[in-house]
Amino acid sequence: MLSLFKPTLKAVALAALILTGAAVQAQNYGKPQVVVAPSNFKGVHGLAVDKQGRLLAGSVVGMSITQVDIQTGKGTILVDAPQGQADDIAIGPKGEMAWTSFLQGVLRIRDNDSAPIRVIAKDLPGINSLAFDQKTGKLYASQVFLGDALWEIDVKGEAAPRLIAKGMGGLNGFEVGADGWIMGPLWFKGQIVKVNPADGEIKVINSEFKVPAAANYDSRGNIWAIDTKTGELFKLNPADGKRSKVAQLETGIDNLALDSKDNIYVSNMVDNGVQQVNASNGSARQITKGGMSAPGGLKLSEDGKTLHVAHLFGLRSVDTASGKLTDVARMHGDHIEYPFAVTLSKDHYVLSSWFTGTVQLLNRQDKSTKAMAHGLAAPMDAVEMPDGTVLVLELAAGALTQLSGTDLHDKKQVVTGLQGPTQLIIGKDGAVYITEMAGRLIRVDTSNWSQTTVAEGLAGPEGLAQTPSGKFIVAEAAKRQLTEVDPANGSKRVIATDLPIGFEAGPGLPPPYLTTGVAVAADGTVYFSADRDNGVYKIKPN
Repeated sequence: MLSLFKPTLKAVALAALILTGAAVQAQNYGKPQVVVAPSNFKGVHGLAVDKQGRLLAGSVVGMSITQVDIQTGKGTILVDAPQGQADDIAIGPKGEMAWTSFLQGVLRIRDNDSAPIRVIAKDLPGINSLAFDQKTGKLYASQVFLGDALWEIDVKGEAAPRLIAKGMGGLNGFEVGADGWIMGPLWFKGQIVKVNPADGEIKVINSEFKVPAAANYDSRGNIWAIDTKTGELFKLNPADGKRSKVAQLETGIDNLALDSKDNIYVSNMVDNGVQQVNASNGSARQITKGGMSAPGGLKLSEDGKTLHVAHLFGLRSVDTASGKLTDVARMHGDHIEYPFAVTLSKDHYVLSSWFTGTVQLLNRQDKSTKAMAHGLAAPMDAVEMPDGTVLVLELAAGALTQLSGTDLHDKKQVVTGLQGPTQLIIGKDGAVYITEMAGRLIRVDTSNWSQTTVAEGLAGPEGLAQTPSGKFIVAEAAKRQLTEVDPANGSKRVIATDLPIGFEAGPGLPPPYLTTGVAVAADGTVYFSADRDNGVYKIKPN
């Protein structure tokens, strides 16, 4: 979207003058300090152990496949963005590696580390899990969430995928057994099943799960399965389907893998980590973990002591003095829908998700849902007004929309024609301030919905916050910097540069993608989320 807004030569020259002068004034703020440490992934999903014994972890949002050192937890990128987008990873009988790019609807493969990456299936939205038949080399893949089907994929990419079954109930994290049948969980039915790849016949093994996410065989033919809703790991008898609980983990577990020695590895998207679980006693060793999965919008509590961060797979609070992290809500364990942004009202957390098209009012006391609005056009951010109505930025509609009524089902566009609206706040004067990807910071008078341009020429502006003095701090993601804007005259001053922000969106995804959030404390300390390294930072005024 940024390429559509080409600045004039005059604007470029003006920006150059501003930046030149800012180099001296930027000393008013210190260097960025870590509040929440960076981590390996932006939500970790698929796991696999290859023929070399390497533990591989896939990330959809991070669009990468990472090799994880089992002893130290150090992550090394094996396939980088955007080709590395992986919801699941499978290793073939010859050592080939295939993976599913969920948001891109593409299945990729490469024969070895040095071989080129090939696309062998496309136009399959929600392509999710996959597995090889280790005897025949056949490859199977499923669509979940954005589709519901099971396919046989031609590993050469020459023939179209063969449909095996559809409307199954979300076949996730599956494996092919020694008998050639596909074994895995039906996410939406709470079942572990076997599927005949020849005709799609289904046999139910167990129906006691809440939300089963993955199931694998060990070397003895036992089935290991995880429940993302409850955070439990179970061992199942394949003959009668009886299960026994082996480990209690956290909610949000997403996948598992076993190596040649039957060591069990489990991924957790909320904790951005991987654990090794002892099959005999259920003890878990944390191999790697992150404080935030994919940090986006953030807001400070009224007393400035707590920072609330929407990190896509959950809502997490940070004690600003100690850095202690506390879960407010977790994906799949609690009733939330992939929050990209958060704002605060007196009684509610206001969560927005452009991916699910939702805005949610979550009670700050008991975490119950007051309202959940669906069907919005890529909502980027929202605020609850004093009268109980909610204002939401709809990126795909280019509008500021007012939500009201029971469950916020009444919708009215009060401002239209916005060019990439990204984040908004209620200013000290009661007006609404909005950043646009087109490069503007605008003010909207809520009494008549009239617009005024506060500043323009910003480079991919995202998060914003107002300082105690009334100026604005804006995250210019395209330039990886924080900029102070004076609303009196629109002048700009860079206060921090070369920041780990501005992670690029993948093909077909909205340019803001993961929003850089900004918050300012009463003492002028600026907090911001970093979507490049998944950390949260602060810069203090000198």
